[in-house]
Amino acid sequence: MKSKFMKLCRLSTLAVVFLLGFGNAYAAEDYGIFERILESSGSFNDTTAALEKALAESKLTLSSKRDLTYTDKQQQARVYVLTSPAYMEAAKGEAPETISAQILRIGVYEYGEGKKVHINMGNPTAHAMVFYAGSKKYADLLAAAKIAAQEIKDVAAKVPGTQVSVQLEPVRSEKTLNKFNGDGPAKMMAKFRNWKESQNEVLKDKPENFGAVVARVENTLRASQDKGVEDSSGWRLLSKIPVGANAVYFGITNDYTENKCIRINSDFRSDGKAKDAPYPGVDHAPSIPLEVLVINDGKNVKVVQYGEMWRMQLYFWDSGYMAFAKNTLIPSIIFSSIDQTLTATASAETAPAK
Repeated sequence: MKSKFMKLCRLSTLAVVFLLGFGNAYAAEDYGIFERILESSGSFNDTTAALEKALAESKLTLSSKRDLTYTDKQQQARVYVLTSPAYMEAAKGEAPETISAQILRIGVYEYGEGKKVHINMGNPTAHAMVFYAGSKKYADLLAAAKIAAQEIKDVAAKVPGTQVSVQLEPVRSEKTLNKFNGDGPAKMMAKFRNWKESQNEVLKDKPENFGAVVARVENTLRASQDKGVEDSSGWRLLSKIPVGANAVYFGITNDYTENKCIRINSDFRSDGKAKDAPYPGVDHAPSIPLEVLVINDGKNVKVVQYGEMWRMQLYFWDSGYMAFAKNTLIPSIIFSSIDQTLTATASAETAPAK
């Protein structure tokens, strides 16, 4: 009897272990904020030409493209900013402050020994998990994001090469992405804020002035000038994308930010680093551009930017804690530069819109 009892106990224990293991395996499914989707068989120029042709033939809407700048540039990297009309239709009833999820980005870059060309994307699924976590339609929006991801993969599939699906760091669980407020002990650097709490108000106006505020921000950004890798104070406007009737996304960048992002992310990485390709951080091209949002919530029109420490952790945590500790002031410098640009509007208000 004792022997049978012990056997039953062992079987029960094995069953529990199996179920727990299965549950943990399921729960442990992780999502990269970036996903590599193609290993090209051609050169950078051939790859980008084929990609642009495929984009033009797709239902996706290309807003802009940008070749990233950094000092000692040995690898080419380009980002494409685009949207999916189908995804935007699925999210049309969502709060205007969630529009960052709707901005899609593709990166093309030279990487590793031999500088082979890869295509990746800002993972729409991971972004939906961040920005739509509180939505009543979360499951539907997550499904729509996965369809948008497949739209991008279908475009990339028309480029000669090998299709892949590799989740790229930073990689996190759905639960972590849903409540993302920083990583590990660096959460305090992000002030324990989630995406919504990290939308820092720059300007505020009345709802009826939405169009005027959008024009003011656009004129201000167009009047600003990128001053190169050593100066954080100037910006260039890459994209202006209306998302619904009550929100406009402005994508901005400058050489200073691109240089810092690529070089800092490359410093402490070994995977993908080669003598002829010493900057693996080019695979973070889809972290660009940065966002300025104009949002009409019915009570106020707000111009917001994200807390850059929160944003830097979302996209660059794989740089390593030491990289963040060594460059603690960089997010603040970038944040202050955007803030000062947007609030220095006296001359921009009189400048003609382009």
